[in-house]
Amino acid sequence: MMEKERILELRKELERYNYLYYMKNAPVISDFEFDKLMRELEDLEAKHPEMYDPNSPTQRVGNDTNNEFVQVAHKYGMMSLSNTYSEQEIRDFDERVRKGIGGDEVEYVCELKYDGTSISLRYEEGHLQVASTRGDGVKGDDVTANVRTIRTVPLKMQGEGYPAEFEIRGEILMPFAVFNRLNEERLEAGEALFANPRNAAAGTLKLQNSSVVAKRQLDCYLYYVPGEITLTATHYGNLMKAREWGFNVPPYMEVCRTLDEVLDFIHKWDVDRKNLPVPIDGIVIKVNSIKQQMQLGYTAKSPRWAVAYKFKAERVETRLLSVDYQVGRTGSITPVANLEPVHIAGTTVKRASLHNEDIIRELDLHLHDMVYVEKGGEIIPKIVGVDVEKRLPDAPAIEFITRCPECGTELIRNEGEANYYCPNEDHCPPQIAGKLEHFVSRKAMDIEGMGSETIDLLLTKGFIRDIADIYTLPAKRAELIGLEKILYPESYVMTSIPLSRVIYAFEIGVKNISAKNAEVLAGRFGGLPGLASATKEELLALADLQFPGDREKNINKILEYFRMPFNEPLERLKQAGEVDMIPLDTVIYALDIPGIDFHKSELLSVKFDYIYRLYTATADEIAETDELSREDAERVYRFLQGKDKFIRKINTLSVYRLQEKSVDNLIAGIEKSKQRNLPEFINSLGIRYIGETASRNLARHFKDLRVLMDATFEQLTEVEDIGDQMAGSVVRYFEKNENREMMERFLQYGISGMIQEEEGESDQLAGMTFVITGTLSLPREHYKAVILKAGGKVSDSVSSKTTYLLAGENAGSKMQKAQKLNVTILNEKEFNTLMSL
Repeated sequence: MMEKERILELRKELERYNYLYYMKNAPVISDFEFDKLMRELEDLEAKHPEMYDPNSPTQRVGNDTNNEFVQVAHKYGMMSLSNTYSEQEIRDFDERVRKGIGGDEVEYVCELKYDGTSISLRYEEGHLQVASTRGDGVKGDDVTANVRTIRTVPLKMQGEGYPAEFEIRGEILMPFAVFNRLNEERLEAGEALFANPRNAAAGTLKLQNSSVVAKRQLDCYLYYVPGEITLTATHYGNLMKAREWGFNVPPYMEVCRTLDEVLDFIHKWDVDRKNLPVPIDGIVIKVNSIKQQMQLGYTAKSPRWAVAYKFKAERVETRLLSVDYQVGRTGSITPVANLEPVHIAGTTVKRASLHNEDIIRELDLHLHDMVYVEKGGEIIPKIVGVDVEKRLPDAPAIEFITRCPECGTELIRNEGEANYYCPNEDHCPPQIAGKLEHFVSRKAMDIEGMGSETIDLLLTKGFIRDIADIYTLPAKRAELIGLEKILYPESYVMTSIPLSRVIYAFEIGVKNISAKNAEVLAGRFGGLPGLASATKEELLALADLQFPGDREKNINKILEYFRMPFNEPLERLKQAGEVDMIPLDTVIYALDIPGIDFHKSELLSVKFDYIYRLYTATADEIAETDELSREDAERVYRFLQGKDKFIRKINTLSVYRLQEKSVDNLIAGIEKSKQRNLPEFINSLGIRYIGETASRNLARHFKDLRVLMDATFEQLTEVEDIGDQMAGSVVRYFEKNENREMMERFLQYGISGMIQEEEGESDQLAGMTFVITGTLSLPREHYKAVILKAGGKVSDSVSSKTTYLLAGENAGSKMQKAQKLNVTILNEKEFNTLMSL
């Protein structure tokens, strides 16, 4: 067979295999065989570039080229649906429909309302030509290169009989499983988490690098063929035709002949939506007959023949176990509820935000209350109500703390503010750590190699006490190499922990064990001792172990972790278990001592402050523990005397150690940071209310750190966008002798303290203020940098001083405010034209 003929045959074969695998869930060849055929096609296409086809299966992996998105007009307008929120509004819609078609019988198609980003796919002669976003409904962005990477989008239509020109609409979605994995990876990398799958899908679709899009594993559900395309007499019939041609038309739809059937469909999916693989936020009801759709027509914004019923945010009931209080880097105290784990909106939830004292009082929250939790669009769910009838007798009310949970300082609450603060900003441990993490962050001094674990180690060992001490570290290279600290697993407050969760609890220090991998390891080895003695061959044989990077390298890291030398176990144990580092009951419970549940672990933790004290206790001493039987005490004693088993389990408390290469990278990052400009340095100080924009304005106005330090309140308020609150905060910061002394130390260590002219800076946008909002094809930082280098300013809020609003997709309240104030609104293309990009 000629090579060119083989290329065509391979393309056809691979598309069929892809369809069977992703659409029919019926693979007929192995992944290995599929990959082998794909490599053959790649090799042949490389030899015959004249055979290039953008719809070849080889294009699904994307490429590293940065593609500018261009606007394309929709042949048929992409309208939005009007929303309803009650059954009565559904009945009103039914009445309007029946009246509009002259009282004839009507049939509805009920579908799920997918919570993603809208897409339109256009095919010519069965081949995908253009994929475009909704945009303004008249034209949208051409995202074809990215959509080609989505496996459930056919690059070539299947079967026969399809029209020469065909268009179909639907939604690009990020499945919950992919979203959760992606957020786990971002958390490990220290990156900001995606708020919800919808935002993640929209942001991914607008990435300029299609190879990155391919790795995100988006999905596409299709649900509408524009009525102008005549396939069958009904909407449902059109979708069945589209399914025959290889399109991913979801199965979650129903033809309803009565209003009661419509309402039954709504009620069913309001309950069952939690079992879906993708997010939905309601139900769409469409008139089935295309003829009746044409009779009803359209308003200026939406069709009269369809409506969306929006679900209320998913609400579940669970028990409140306790309330923790977290201290932020500015000293703000945030209460967080610990809950019995419960499934909501695609994820398992065990913590919920309580925000502040006022919320606790409004809820009248008591310990062990049954509470209602909603997730909505937030990463951290919130408690929205309490079932008072299920309250336990004599359950104590939750009282907001009066002293800092970390340093014991009495809390303060400023007039007009909702939050309490710990005023001990210079000596409160989490505030110090928070200031250090902010100081080294990318938008501040950008010191690589100094993550939260390194900061914690340096603080614990006394190498740094404040942010200026960072610049003393290069002179201590020899002392830093080999510096180590035992890390502890997360605390799980529950009565039962599956082994996979125990393994995952030890994930601090084993960044290669995801929750999914923990389940795989638990299923294979049955216990921590088995895992600790696993061989490399055994781990390599576990095909379900999946890693974002090199598989063998990650498995080696796991082996290294569980093979850590423990030559002085007793000395390590003496250092290991202080209650203020991790609840001792969690350590005891994680040891999985037969017959010792979480309650008994708590009892033991009350009796013994340190794990070493429990380890060295006699059976009689253990038996003195309140409520613990003699039999339980004997079990604990026998378990702890099995030194090998016990030490293997303690071994899973990770040791974090600075290696020579890590130390050298850290020192290089510190030296490099001395070149940062004055705006970034001011931002790095973490002065309350002074963020990135305010720091830049202060630097540009005063140009010299010493001048800023001596500025009066009145001089500060002369700076653009610096109000009374900000000015007062700056004055208070530099009034403190310790802060002024710290500035002198910075200058001695090599920080210039003077603003430097930025390369490429111009006055093109001098006097103009921009606000950036919505989902853009590039990160906001890109546009911010362009504006600032051209002499413009970037503000966080829209006001009468705003010159332009740069708006991407899903622009919300800022867009509305800009319209009210007659602020000029630019899309990305218009902004690029303005900047001559």
